Parts: sequence; structure tokens; C-alpha cells
Amino acid sequence: MFINVVKHRYVYIAISVIVILIGIGFMVFNAANGNGAFNYDVQFVGGTSVEANLGQTFDNDEITQLVVDATGDEAPQVQKIGDGNSVAIKTQKLDDETRTALSDALVEKYGITEDSISIQEVSATLSKEMQQNALISIVLACVAMLIYVSIRFREFKTGASCIIALISDSLVVVCTYAIFRVPMDSAFIAAVLTVLGYSINSSVVIFDRIRENKKTLGRTNYAELVNHSVNQTMRRSIFTSATVFFTVICLYIFGVQSVREFALPIAVGVVAGAYSSIFISANCWYILCTAFGKKK
Repeated sequence: MFINVVKHRYVYIAISVIVILIGIGFMVFNAANGNGAFNYDVQFVGGTSVEANLGQTFDNDEITQLVVDATGDEAPQVQKIGDGNSVAIKTQKLDDETRTALSDALVEKYGITEDSISIQEVSATLSKEMQQNALISIVLACVAMLIYVSIRFREFKTGASCIIALISDSLVVVCTYAIFRVPMDSAFIAAVLTVLGYSINSSVVIFDRIRENKKTLGRTNYAELVNHSVNQTMRRSIFTSATVFFTVICLYIFGVQSVREFALPIAVGVVAGAYSSIFISANCWYILCTAFGKKK
């Protein structure tokens, strides 16, 4: 089946824009309701981190209710760690009295000693630094890829087209955190950079084929170059993406909470990366080439 990618280029771009706008709408809605645009982990906004070895299996909902009753925090983050008998609790910043109340509640409920409980404060200064580092990491990754692709294909338009697609992928992953209220912690940086690396690989495959097809279709036959190159590599891109997607979905279904919170954005990002490499990056290259040609 041959798909005329260029013919409906603005439709494909509009779909990506609409998805991003939906995510932004969720951010605005959540912020307006006082819940924050994102479900920030204490690593990003500061707070109190508690780890306790309960020495027995437990139910997350039961722990959550215990934390709510002891601290008054209506949205604590609770997850199993280690062998499944230990719990990590992250809340808003707690004063000494509230920390003692939470510790006493855990001791009374599960019959453990205070030595089994570790409580640490995460400073807001450190959290601000983490936010800055996250943004810097993403920007530097995009700049490095722009330089690499531009040099490899000896054409800045190719690098710019890839970066536009990568920005779209990054925003989709960010919107995933906003829509599904996935806790935004240090794994957020890893998730975004993983998606960017995967997406750029798919885009490079398409532009490699465009470069090869220039020998037979001509260097200025942009529509034919894009359509034939995308259709020739589409099956490969879809199958590769599907393989990765199903693997990540298995991690989401069978993994522990911390793994699931990392797997969900990756799964969405893989789909977004496949879509952008097929329908966004090549079409952006076509738009830039035709616009430059008309100007010239």
C-alpha cells in the first residue's frame, strides 16, 4: 500500500499539534484546580522522603491511608521497594511533630522499631537544580543531534527537520506526565532522552533512504523523494516500534510501581517517535526544501 505522505502533510502535523494542545489543556486544568500542572515528585519540589522496612507484605492503599491520617497530606506517593517488604513514602515537607507522628503510626501498625525507618528532607534548592538540569539535558541532546544530523547529511534542513520531530516527541512525553499524573522524578529525564534517542534513529533511517533515492529520482523532486523514501522504510519503522512498544507494555503490566511509572511515558514516546519520524520529520524537510526553493 502506497501512502501519499506529502499530500496530507498538514493533517499529520495538525494531529501532533492537537495531541500536544490536549496535554497543555490538562496542565492548565490541573493547575487551575490547585493540583499543579504536574504531579511533581519531592525530588523536583522538595519535601520529605521516608523509607521503612516493614518486614512483611503490605497493601499500598493501606499505607497511603495511614500517611494521610498521620500527616494530612492528601496525595502522598507510596511504592514498594527492595524485596517487597519495604516501602518508600514521599510527601510534602513535614515538620518535626508530623514526622514523629508518621513514624509512631508505622511502628504501632506494623510492630517495627524506629531504627527500621529512615526519614530525609529534600531541599527546594536541590529540586530547583534538578529541574534546571533536566531542561539543560534535553536542550543539549537536541543541539547535539542537530549538529550530528546536519554534518552527516551535509544539510541543515535535515537536521532542523529532525529536531522539530524531536521537540514534538518531547512535548508528547511531557503531556503524558500531565494527563496520567505520572510522578515527575529523576526518571523523567531518562524517559525523555530515551525517546529522543529512539526517535532520531528512525528519522535517520528515512533520511538515509532519501539520500539514496536522490540518485534515481533527482535532488529537487522533493515530493517523490519523501513519498517513496517513507513508504520504503515505513514497514521497518512500524515493526521496530511495535517490538519495542510491546516489550515496554509488558514491563508496564508486570513491573512494580516504580517501573510502571517509567514504562508508561516510554511506551507513549515510542508511538510518538514512530509517528513523528514517518509523518513529521520528512514532511518538515519537504516544507523547508520547497519554501527555500521558492525563495531562491
